[in-house]
Amino acid sequence: MKAVCRAAALVMLAIATCQPRAAGAADPQAGRGIADRVCANCHGSDGIATFPGAPNLAGQPEEYSRRQLHDYQSGARRNEQMSVVVKGLSEADIENLSAWYAAMRVTVELPDR
Repeated sequence: MKAVCRAAALVMLAIATCQPRAAGAADPQAGRGIADRVCANCHGSDGIATFPGAPNLAGQPEEYSRRQLHDYQSGARRNEQMSVVVKGLSEADIENLSAWYAAMRVTVELPDR
């Protein structure tokens, strides 16, 4: 019986984590404020990295950014600077930051041939 309950709980957890997030749950403008204070030194105020080795964040999908920040918080992904930075972020901060960077539009310009 315990195995059945445990399996049912795992299925419910899997379903819950795969549900799309409610539209409008995150506040990109709140994310902008956090980004200006916490992220801009390395990732640029416009999401284009200014620090060598730091990735561009502009235009990254919300789910991708959210996952990376959670992975830094949990230790699943490691980086000396990011581990310190994400320690103080709340779940709302992560949602808002992810929405802010996803709201940015990136334009690609191909080189001349």
